[in-house]
Amino acid sequence: MIPAETISLRVQSLAREIESEIAGCQNLLVVAILRGAFVFAADMVRALDLKVEVDFMELSSYGDSTQSRRRVEIVKDLHTDIAGRDVLVIEDIVDTGRTLTQVLELLGARGPARLRSVALLDKPARREMPTVADWTGFEVPDEFVVGYGIDYAQIGRNLPYIGTVLFTRS
Repeated sequence: MIPAETISLRVQSLAREIESEIAGCQNLLVVAILRGAFVFAADMVRALDLKVEVDFMELSSYGDSTQSRRRVEIVKDLHTDIAGRDVLVIEDIVDTGRTLTQVLELLGARGPARLRSVALLDKPARREMPTVADWTGFEVPDEFVVGYGIDYAQIGRNLPYIGTVLFTRS
């Protein structure tokens, strides 16, 4: 669906857009949402020409299913105090919008100076919450995707591209 080369070019472009928007930021805190965003976050952090600190949150809304459970669980919270900090949340995909909505509400209540978000993928056809990321890499159709950190039942994260999962009937 999205080749590795296209992803790489878009990550570089997103990094320039983010740098332009948050010019003057002295110490950006990047919050990568585990597990799906770890590859995107690693590439984004390397692409940003800013001083950055990195922390992680692990959330779960899918388990081993292709359907969201509509409930987001915090598995691992931040170690960093974000009060007064510029924070960039890095998400793999905005699907129903529930995860990003809950993360932004939770982190917003902790008093950051600025709270922004970037998502590699946006799937607006499945949106249940009005949340959108400040920056988005690609819009994708309502298909289950894997690759570039995104999985299906923990499989496919290591693919260098974004592909779709094809299901067959048994």
